[in-house]
Amino acid sequence: MDAGKALERLDLPPSLKERIREWLAQPFDRETIAEVENMILEEQLTELTDAFYKDLEFGTGGLRGILGVGTNRMNTYTVGRATQGLSNYLLKTYPNEQIKVAIAFDSRNQSVEFSELIASVFAGNGFTVYRFEELRPTPQLSFAIRHLGCHSGVMITASHNPKEYNGYKAYWKDGGQLVAPHDRGVIAEVQAISDPAMVKTFSGSAAHAAGGEILGLGSELDEAYFKAVLKQAIRPEVVRQEKDLRMVYSSIHGTGITLVPELLKRWGFEEVYVVDSQARPDGTFPTVVYPNPEEAEAMTLALEEARKVDAELVMATDPDADRVGLAIRTATGGYTLLNGNQIGSLLVDYVLSSMSEKHLLRPDDYVVTTIVTTRLISDIAASYGVSCWEVLTGFKYIGELMTAQEGQARFVVGGEESYGYLIGDLVRDKDAVISCAFIAEMAAWHKSQGRSLQDALLGLYLRHGFYKERLVSLTKKGKSGADEIEAMMAKLRSGPVYDLGDVAVARINDFLSGESRELANDRVSEIDLPRSNVLQFETVEGDVLSIRPSGTEPKIKFYCSVKGRLEEAADFDEWSRQLDEKIDSMMKAVLEQ
Repeated sequence: MDAGKALERLDLPPSLKERIREWLAQPFDRETIAEVENMILEEQLTELTDAFYKDLEFGTGGLRGILGVGTNRMNTYTVGRATQGLSNYLLKTYPNEQIKVAIAFDSRNQSVEFSELIASVFAGNGFTVYRFEELRPTPQLSFAIRHLGCHSGVMITASHNPKEYNGYKAYWKDGGQLVAPHDRGVIAEVQAISDPAMVKTFSGSAAHAAGGEILGLGSELDEAYFKAVLKQAIRPEVVRQEKDLRMVYSSIHGTGITLVPELLKRWGFEEVYVVDSQARPDGTFPTVVYPNPEEAEAMTLALEEARKVDAELVMATDPDADRVGLAIRTATGGYTLLNGNQIGSLLVDYVLSSMSEKHLLRPDDYVVTTIVTTRLISDIAASYGVSCWEVLTGFKYIGELMTAQEGQARFVVGGEESYGYLIGDLVRDKDAVISCAFIAEMAAWHKSQGRSLQDALLGLYLRHGFYKERLVSLTKKGKSGADEIEAMMAKLRSGPVYDLGDVAVARINDFLSGESRELANDRVSEIDLPRSNVLQFETVEGDVLSIRPSGTEPKIKFYCSVKGRLEEAADFDEWSRQLDEKIDSMMKAVLEQ
């Protein structure tokens, strides 16, 4: 049966059929057309709807989607369209300059092909293109943009998403991901690309006449990055003393293998064990369910290696090496996984305490976290007299603040609950390579003082209060899932939550409307942040529950943070149990709305 006629018989909206029909003829290649025809003839209504009901959009992590045919999928056409749109915006923004861009890619399926296509499109528009010859971490792309004086850059990665995904992170000249107004400007230009034939590629005399060229980046960028990062070490004398600190590292089949082991070696550590079975870059991620160090399952092989070698800490990075997971050895000889808030709190305290002791802190120093990250970090910063800023979820907002404050104040350290951190201002994105080095240095320092990282964390709770957090994510796939998430957020807004379990709500912060409302007196104040689809409840006891749809995954996320007053270390287990019960009660209250 003819696919065009079969499409007319399908129970799909006319507008959706029209979007599908466009992919049944040139300029789409025969293989793509055949795949769309097959979906039609097999009456794959859900798959067709999910693949074509919208265009891929820039979220907190840029363009990200499942690999496959369709406007809502990652493929050569959506990638080419995005790159031409970005090119057009750059040409309008810098009309009289020779535009330079950098490109990097991770280990995911089709990352190499996408990076080659992007380089071709940029060069076809007359740009000077620097493309990494081999896979490299996301933070190194951010570094390269700044180091080479580029106007923009693209990283091909889907970060920690499942293997079916790939993505496209677009960066600006400051080395940070696109933010307003550039994100909206690029999106408008991408939407104006109505025909794949509008995408220019680097072929033929016209392209060469435009002045474009593609240059390879190799080990010289590695050396420049290492040289800059090594200058940031705070306690090299302690590393020399504790150089035999035993640690295990896994790249989970990603880009971290290219830089992390070498940096740890150059930092001064001699007992670094790499998980060989996960060292080879592989987009199918054969040894894990999800290549995400936030998941305990992804740390399984690294923990097995740690037990074999009696390691004191275990680190693992996600495919593009901007997030790092951490496990530490306990007093009983086992291992415990730390969550993103705990790792971030330890890092912030280590950096600030070390700089304070060495008289390196300045009055204009600041720390940055996000609105869903533990407030323990702000308490720690305040104890050292350092300002702490909160921004929207997504490290691009931390990078945006760093750029805005450049020359006025000094960024020291920052992070978010999703295992992303940055120490120093070499890049404008989270950097697991730098973080691994500082985690190791931090562990060495505490060891030299006769304590473990577990002891150090307990010390933070005793000084600042016992903060406990939990993240609950509900996966809602496809168009139906997106509609369900939208309905959930609308219901929470239309029927405000006045109590969470046994605790009354004191304030509701709606970051979409930009309003904060105190329930006791109905007083409304403005939230001084950009609009974002986040709803946050603060209780009379200082607990916080935040709800937001993910910008990079088909999920709605619930972030719960509670606090207790821990007076004695011996009370830890009892307080932990009570706080868990409180979180359970708060989560039940909001999920039953």
